[in-house]
Amino acid sequence: MDGKSVEKTDYSVWSHEKLIQRVTQLENELKAQNRSLIPAPPAEKKSWKKPRTERVFDPSKYSTRLIALKLAYLGKRYNGFEHHSGHKTPLPTIEEELWKALNKAKLIFPQEAHSLMPGEVNWESCEYSKCGRTDRGVSAFGQVIGIRVRSNRPLPKRRKEVVSEGVVEEPAADESKTLPREDAVETASPPLAPSKAKSQDPSGPLGLEEPDCEGTLDYDPIADEIPYASLLNRLLPPDIRILAWCPAPPPDFSARFSCRERRYRYFFTQPAFVPTPHNLEQPGASSSKIKDGWLDIAAMRQAAKLFEGLHDFRNFCKVDGGKQISNFERRMFFADIEEVEDSTSGLEFLNGPDFVPSGLIDKGYPKVYTFTLHGSAFLWHQVRCMISILFLVGQGLEKPSIVSELLDVEKNPRRPTYEMASDTPLVLWDCIFPREDDPGRKDAMEWLYVGDGAGAGVAKYGTAGLVDDLWKVWRERKIDEMLAGSLIDVVSKQGNGVEELEAEIRKKESKSQKVFDGGDSPRLQGTYIPVMKKPLMDAVDVINEKYAVRKGFENAADLKLQGFKRLGKSSGSDTPVIEDGDE
Repeated sequence: MDGKSVEKTDYSVWSHEKLIQRVTQLENELKAQNRSLIPAPPAEKKSWKKPRTERVFDPSKYSTRLIALKLAYLGKRYNGFEHHSGHKTPLPTIEEELWKALNKAKLIFPQEAHSLMPGEVNWESCEYSKCGRTDRGVSAFGQVIGIRVRSNRPLPKRRKEVVSEGVVEEPAADESKTLPREDAVETASPPLAPSKAKSQDPSGPLGLEEPDCEGTLDYDPIADEIPYASLLNRLLPPDIRILAWCPAPPPDFSARFSCRERRYRYFFTQPAFVPTPHNLEQPGASSSKIKDGWLDIAAMRQAAKLFEGLHDFRNFCKVDGGKQISNFERRMFFADIEEVEDSTSGLEFLNGPDFVPSGLIDKGYPKVYTFTLHGSAFLWHQVRCMISILFLVGQGLEKPSIVSELLDVEKNPRRPTYEMASDTPLVLWDCIFPREDDPGRKDAMEWLYVGDGAGAGVAKYGTAGLVDDLWKVWRERKIDEMLAGSLIDVVSKQGNGVEELEAEIRKKESKSQKVFDGGDSPRLQGTYIPVMKKPLMDAVDVINEKYAVRKGFENAADLKLQGFKRLGKSSGSDTPVIEDGDE
């Protein structure tokens, strides 16, 4: 301050216009001053969160055990069960989803660092086996796999080995597998320890009575084990669920070769597709004596029973020359058409006299039926070919005796070119593992289902439990069903009644046979050609021969003799590995 007094401006004597000018001047000066200032950078917030470091998982610190898993899946969103290495598919496979879940849960230990790359699956060192190989769209409610997984069982403590040169070394821990026993208690397999001493065998068996195994005696192989089903169900998609696990499969268990019976069900509705009212039907348009849309269940059942027993099913499958199969005999234990009770909501209009066949007394249509089939093993697409023929019988296009004709391979060694049924309604219902000496084929696997055990009921019926998960899947589809059904009923009641509708008048009679194949709508194929009058496929021997020549071999015999090794389909012997082509 210079000591002079600051003269104050007396604004009281200013005019209104002058005051406005002054205020405007001061605002402009303030804006200019603010623009000239450089804003200070915001203060950095200090983060006290410790950076997360990925813990390296050491498989050698854990024991493993061979178990079996029973799983279910709805196959509509998947490209089948089996993953083929190097083969990209438009949809994921069930095996890919299992592989990702098992790895994320650290239940298996892939050897390659890049094993979790998209589309890569490698079951080496897992002792993995599978029972059925369902195709794209096919579901399963009782699929079974065998696999070696991480266990909660403590590793046994062994005494340090003293070698001849005085060097003290610990036994190697890379062989921490466990071997199954009948009482479900597993002991450690002998580790391989480095040693120069010849007088002592470090790989001797380690019994439960030894002090070194004292820590494992308190371990319960079921109650103290990892909850495999619940753990995997938290990681799998909602339409793939683990239903049970078996803690002690039989010695040398293989989900594929130990299975003695596979059970399938193929679902369909009655009527199979929407019928045409009587007064709108075109005379001569159908080759069948049965009303369009409806199936003769009794005739289908009669034909299904002809499948029972040991038969050659080469005319009921798709022959793959790459497998070089020559034996098509399979035994069917049971085949029938069964009604599924309380499976669907009724559609009111279908029960009217204008839609049902004459003489039909039952009410509550549509109904749901299944083609139920139990067999020792199955060929590729076998079930879908079998039900396709049964649908032709049900429509009255073929007689039940068509089954016997196709099973007579001496008379009919070549398969007619008929279409197989749709994939979505097919379900691998169950896989049975009986004892060798049990003629009744009762499942001998001791399954522990989700919810079994003391205090485990929450895992089945609690929040986020198995039933809760499946309820969400079911309810979404149930609401879709109810809305679609209600819409059909609303439309059927609109406008003129059925008896007032008039059919199109055609000058020339038109024949366009509707053929049901298990899909959502029938196929139109003109005049129906009976199965035994259709063109024939090549005989099995010709298909195998053509495949061998196409792969550069002299003939099929040459392929079987030495070619499978070159094609990578042999397990080290000269005998080719022939696989059943499951559905």
